[in-house]
Amino acid sequence: MSRPPIRVLMAKPGLDGHDRGVKVIARALRDAGMEVIYTGLRQTPEQIVSAALHEDADVVGLSILSGAHMRICPRVVELLRREGLDDVLVMVGGIIPDVDVPALRDAGVQGIFQPGTSMQAIVAFVRQHARSRVDSV
Repeated sequence: MSRPPIRVLMAKPGLDGHDRGVKVIARALRDAGMEVIYTGLRQTPEQIVSAALHEDADVVGLSILSGAHMRICPRVVELLRREGLDDVLVMVGGIIPDVDVPALRDAGVQGIFQPGTSMQAIVAFVRQHARSRVDSV
């Protein structure tokens, strides 16, 4: 029995309008055999979680360059938990100061990728930590 591909929902929350980085990462994940859904720019946490629920996402990836990560990421995790999606891997990339990393981890963000992280490292992290969908098919 073949394993279904990992489903990754990628989003650009908040008012940040720069999406080149998220598109590069989405392509790298797709090229690695994952199904990638990109929700587009200026998504609210509620829109992101609704899409994750609708798309049966294994992973929610947030790309934030605006500095709003300390408000948006915990809200997304909270809403995912409220919807019963506790097993969805949450990761964020962008301009994340080192001082904010522990608080994001405490809030439930498992993957935190700062500038300079290689695509291979992100792909490997997702493969290692994403929930297995084998049991659900």
